[in-house]
Amino acid sequence: MTPPQRPAIVIAATPTPNGDLHVGHMAGPYLAGDVYSRYLRGTGRPVVYTTCTDDSQTYVVASAHRQGITPEELVARSTAQIERSLAAMGTVMAGLPPIDDRYRRTVLDYVTALHAEGRFKLRTVRLPYARDAGVFLFDGLVSGTCPTCMAGSCGGACETCGHPNNFDELLDPKYTVDPTDVVVYREQTILVLPMEDYRERLTAYYASRTPRWRPHAKQLIGELLAKPLPEIPVTFPSAWGIAAPFPETAGQVLYPWIEAMPASIYATWWANAQQGEESVETDEAWLAGGDAELVYFHGFDNVYHWGLVDLVMLMAHGDRYTTPDANVCNEFYDLDGEKFSTSRNHLIWSADLMAEVPRDLVRFFLALTAPEYQRTNFSRDALHSVTTRRLVEPWNALSESLTLGLVALDTAAPLPTTEVGRRRATAMLERFRLCYELPNFSLGRAAETALTQLDRLRKSADSLDLRANGSAPVQPGDLLLEIRTLLACVAPIMVEVTDVLAAEGVDLRITGDQPDEIAPFRFPRLPNTADTPERAPALDGAR
Repeated sequence: MTPPQRPAIVIAATPTPNGDLHVGHMAGPYLAGDVYSRYLRGTGRPVVYTTCTDDSQTYVVASAHRQGITPEELVARSTAQIERSLAAMGTVMAGLPPIDDRYRRTVLDYVTALHAEGRFKLRTVRLPYARDAGVFLFDGLVSGTCPTCMAGSCGGACETCGHPNNFDELLDPKYTVDPTDVVVYREQTILVLPMEDYRERLTAYYASRTPRWRPHAKQLIGELLAKPLPEIPVTFPSAWGIAAPFPETAGQVLYPWIEAMPASIYATWWANAQQGEESVETDEAWLAGGDAELVYFHGFDNVYHWGLVDLVMLMAHGDRYTTPDANVCNEFYDLDGEKFSTSRNHLIWSADLMAEVPRDLVRFFLALTAPEYQRTNFSRDALHSVTTRRLVEPWNALSESLTLGLVALDTAAPLPTTEVGRRRATAMLERFRLCYELPNFSLGRAAETALTQLDRLRKSADSLDLRANGSAPVQPGDLLLEIRTLLACVAPIMVEVTDVLAAEGVDLRITGDQPDEIAPFRFPRLPNTADTPERAPALDGAR
């Protein structure tokens, strides 16, 4: 009997509901996490792919003030937009879990247990304070200069260099809601989690073979571990967020980043329930004895949080919880050579692009140009030219050749495959496996591999006489097997084509077993980038 495969929990960065997801967001963690999850499912592994909105972030407060609405209104509107964008992209997420009483109870139980164990310490710290507004400033409420790299930065962590700037460390602080307000400093007593207490465990974790990171993010972790580790804020004086349940800090809220781990645990429970796997205990899937593979997908600007803060939040519970097997971290995705910017309206919303261009073409282009190891660029011209020349035209040429050949062959009976053809299909699977598997997961290499194999198969189909009955260089059954293999391997990226074929009974599992015969199937044509989803021709072909 084949042993059950190890389950996987895939967590995408928790989006802040202060706006929709633009194409830069989608080309980062959300598409990558979806492709990885779809690949694992294709190999037969049980997977839950999820995330959870980060409602307590102060970016919500700042954005709501600029838009003249309440934070609650902004959260409700943005959550609906984010959920729409994830659905428009075709992700396998079940949706976004509600931020309800069970969510809040999960967060409070998580931090209350740590408080009872004495993990938190009282500290008196200096905090920037907007004098006229009477507001303590942190994270999205304050901007200034990063003390490490001297770039412009918001509070909490610098998105340029990734280093944290807690409390009064940000230089030249300004109140983001009203930069004319005078910023002074006031002392406050808060609770913190001393990260230095976990140095030995952190060092051992990063010295082991378990954590898998890309080079830039791994370098940042090394920089942070090379100096005294900061203390993680647990509570803050603020009116927005979950009220801290600790008597020592009455009137304060939980620091937003403290919610990330219990939020991810709650989101996993909720997503599993949507798949019919509801458990009584919310954290059951995250328990260390559960043997789940835990993988995070996030951007470089969140390396400090997902790589240290959230790891310590798990370690603070002793050996109760599993720790991540990998963090897949992307760089920034530019638009026409400049960073996506909501404030400057320099962006394209994901759902809007999906309404203009067929989904599979968008997904493929974002995969091909994903900002994995360095910043990359999106442009509409490149989307059109690259997908047309390198994907749509050779794809449809292959479809036409295969269609004509199958019509000429005039049979629906299974066609035999040869040892040579089965070896080629297995070799193709291996090339894709190297792209999709950790630690070297790469959307870009998977998309490039698909183009290479597509071009090869198109040339084979052009020279194939399906009536040759064994005398042709490539046999009909072998060609069909290799095309079926290509479709299975590109299925995690191109969801519409492959969903249609799966619904028609074409086996798109990603396995190493190659059959001795294969039934003819249709190879659907692709629309072009000028076809909106409403006007795009049906994914058609011939049997």
